[in-house]
Amino acid sequence: MNILVTGGAGYVGSVCAEILITHGHAVFVFDNLSVGYRRAVPQSAVFFEGDLADRQALDRLFAAHQIEAVMHFAAFALVEESVRKPSAYYVNNVANSIQLLDAMVRHRVKKLIFSSSAAIYGEPKIAPIPEEHQAAPINPYGHTKLTFERILEDCGAATGLQYACLRYFNAAGATRERGEDHRPETHLIPILLQVALGQRPNFPINGTDYPTHDGTCIRDFVHVFDIAEAHVLALDQLERISGHVFNIGSNRGHSVREALETARRVTGHPIPVVEASRRPGDPAILVASSQKTERVLGWRPQFSSLSTIVESAWAWKQKFPFGYGEDRQAAP
Repeated sequence: MNILVTGGAGYVGSVCAEILITHGHAVFVFDNLSVGYRRAVPQSAVFFEGDLADRQALDRLFAAHQIEAVMHFAAFALVEESVRKPSAYYVNNVANSIQLLDAMVRHRVKKLIFSSSAAIYGEPKIAPIPEEHQAAPINPYGHTKLTFERILEDCGAATGLQYACLRYFNAAGATRERGEDHRPETHLIPILLQVALGQRPNFPINGTDYPTHDGTCIRDFVHVFDIAEAHVLALDQLERISGHVFNIGSNRGHSVREALETARRVTGHPIPVVEASRRPGDPAILVASSQKTERVLGWRPQFSSLSTIVESAWAWKQKFPFGYGEDRQAAP
């Protein structure tokens, strides 16, 4: 199948492109490289540098390559930044995504897998969180993901679009050639590893007064390889499961302090810490119930123990200490 991967130069998108290729698909990556890296795109994928706001660029791509399905990852994804710059998130994550949908309609492409987020749930009332939990985002990033899910529902009813929304929790870990490299880096595990490599002086614990067993946030870490496999399964079964939303998580929660101790053990580095205030928009606990995903898609995470995640991320970080920009030091 000819598959367009938007945002395929980013973290999850590039790994998904890699896994799609191993499953025998032809992959076309579309990315404006605002936060992604050309080096992250698999060599056997066809790469197009462009922006979803560019209607003509999308039309040329769809027309030239007989695209049969789309996996949509292109989005801004920093919770704290979304609080400071909400309009940029609505433009990029909603308005530009509508441009993609319109291009799909013009070119009669009927299959879409959407990269959604657990941020849709806001402050959950129960944990683990099932898909039926109330959607109540507490930050603009989560609002943009929920808004586009609702747009997909309407477009599916109007156009016959087949779609599935995968709400994944904390993507983490690495494959042999692809890992996390954000500028600036805000994700927990890469920051821990930057400290272990001497690229940062210490690790900030953002909030120590949450209502959890050790006062720090609890998150459900899921290996990026497992996330990619969930996308492949959803695409393979899309006709049967169209319109569904699925949680992609490990069904287990780990606190920031537990992740810290795991990183200390894996790296053999003391990783000094400083305690800091909470970041705006961060809920206390986000842990998935993936029972529906396991039952309906037949998906089970294979590599999502916290130790396996940190070990894979550490192996990648040691191989690529400055990520995809090895000619310059990692930005703090």
